[in-house]
Amino acid sequence: MMAVQEQKHELVGNSVRLRQILKLAEKLGRGNWPVLLLGETGTGKEVVARTIHHSNPGTPFVTIDCSSMVGPLMESELFGYTKGAFTGANNNKIGLIELADGGTAFFDEIGELPLDLQVKLLRVMQEREFRPVGSTQVRHSSFRIIAATNRDLAKEVEKGTFRRDLYYRLNVVTLRLSPLRERKEDIPALIGHFLRRYGTGHSLSGEVVELMIAYEWPGNVRELENCIQHMVAVNSGPVLHTGDLPTNLNNFARVRRGEGSGIASLPSGLASSPVAEYGAGPVVPLVEMEKQAIRNALIHTKGDRVTAAHLLGIGRTTLYRKLKEYGIEE
Repeated sequence: MMAVQEQKHELVGNSVRLRQILKLAEKLGRGNWPVLLLGETGTGKEVVARTIHHSNPGTPFVTIDCSSMVGPLMESELFGYTKGAFTGANNNKIGLIELADGGTAFFDEIGELPLDLQVKLLRVMQEREFRPVGSTQVRHSSFRIIAATNRDLAKEVEKGTFRRDLYYRLNVVTLRLSPLRERKEDIPALIGHFLRRYGTGHSLSGEVVELMIAYEWPGNVRELENCIQHMVAVNSGPVLHTGDLPTNLNNFARVRRGEGSGIASLPSGLASSPVAEYGAGPVVPLVEMEKQAIRNALIHTKGDRVTAAHLLGIGRTTLYRKLKEYGIEE
């Protein structure tokens, strides 16, 4: 298992894709280039950002969640304000941009940043200067910028919702993080990691591990972490079974049990995982199990794709993609 520690954040796993990301992150940490992280929600973009920043210990790492700040508050959060700048501004306040001086500013979900603030951010990147709200004095802040988004920024540029000049400023080095469903060989290591973090000597039954490997994880690593936390919280004993699973995985388990097709095969190298012992039984390729699970879900819901996706524990877009990929007709 490969892991990088940074304030309790780790890259866990040993898949080829993860090793490539880790190698690039370590290399980028030695420079000061802007980095753009692309990937679905929950794939660990902030963990990678902290791994890059890890090469500069003792410097600030400031997370700026662009999706949580709204309206005029966003500008004052970013750039700070002076006393009396607006109603309720009883004191001077330092903004997140200034706090990041000498370190790293991590702009999470930068695709949510309004156009007017995109202009001001571009100026900060170019000139290393800004003005707090209500101030006439220019202040300076020099930092490395790492931006992350689950959007396709190139398409946002074409739609006019993201500035082209800012996009090219950010897009010096791009890292695309793979969803967990594309690196399932990392799942046993992640299970072990989260059990050590949240459990007290807990382990998983072989059936639960197989379910977790077969499951699509639309919420990615974050969803897997939440799943382990849930199971430990409601545990029925030191060995966690399917009854301890959260609702979405329980629904998925019921659909699979209705197949009558035996045990799904595990990706190469997983059978020796220390997380659990696997029982003997007929082995069916994972792809075939997935096809049958989708067919059964559609039959059970009389073709209702939304409900079928919910039963399977996957998103609607994932179900539509798999219907097309497998050529499944209702």
